[in-house]
Amino acid sequence: MARPQHASQPDPGRAVYAISVAADLAGIGVQTLRLYERHGLITPQRSDGGTRRYSGDDLARLHRITALVAEGVNLAGIGRILDLEDANAALHAANRRLRDRGSE
Repeated sequence: MARPQHASQPDPGRAVYAISVAADLAGIGVQTLRLYERHGLITPQRSDGGTRRYSGDDLARLHRITALVAEGVNLAGIGRILDLEDANAALHAANRRLRDRGSE
């Protein structure tokens, strides 16, 4: 009998991971994660009680940050790189929307 298909992971944009789980999944310490937050590299969502909650998208960003740290980039440089990557992704999305609208 076939088992029902269930999503093995939550929606990437849904903040479900506590700080200790997010740090563990990213392979970093909790204090390092807090440091990245203080430097504005990541902004977790907050529960009504103020608890940090991280999403799958946040985890992907943390993996990118740790890769840049491993390459020797300082935190200010990482912030600039991430800003440029975010802007680039937004421009690509806008171009896709324009192309899709033009092909209608």
